[in-house]
Amino acid sequence: MAKLVSTTYGEALYELAVEENKVDVFQEEIQEVRKVLLENKDFAKLMNHPHILKEEKIKVIENVFKGRISDELTGFFILTVEKDRYSNMNGILDYFIEKVKALKGIGISHVTSAVPLTDSQKKEIEEKLLETTSYKTMEMHYKEDPSIIGGLVIHIGDRVVDSSIQSKLASLEKQLLKIQL
Repeated sequence: MAKLVSTTYGEALYELAVEENKVDVFQEEIQEVRKVLLENKDFAKLMNHPHILKEEKIKVIENVFKGRISDELTGFFILTVEKDRYSNMNGILDYFIEKVKALKGIGISHVTSAVPLTDSQKKEIEEKLLETTSYKTMEMHYKEDPSIIGGLVIHIGDRVVDSSIQSKLASLEKQLLKIQL
């Protein structure tokens, strides 16, 4: 349910940004708002507290954001409070950022390797991904996981390329188990 809410509201926010021709403005403001929200965990507790009236939460949003971000975005935050959807704010903002990145041709890649990669290896991976996808640029995220033994696991959106030794061993094991003697 939360994903449906995030998608619905995130899409509405994205359509508003496109309609108002403020995609870049909203993106910049949302990134700043997200920083503030991450630094102030008590703000989320306040906004999600069931015993604080909606009117008081709306006043807080107006006091914090009015004049600092666009009126449309402030109005959107107020709407999420009025509709009891503020608890989905992180998902909504994540969805919006993903849509904007897709609009701008920015791919998001998560690369897992067994050992740390050198800068030249990272650059080579990024260039190969740009060649084999329709993205103009890539936002690369790297992490190490020794359990994959070797190779790489690459996630781009809902696509996965798994060339890890761990998955090849698992595949080989399945094939060997199918053989009847």
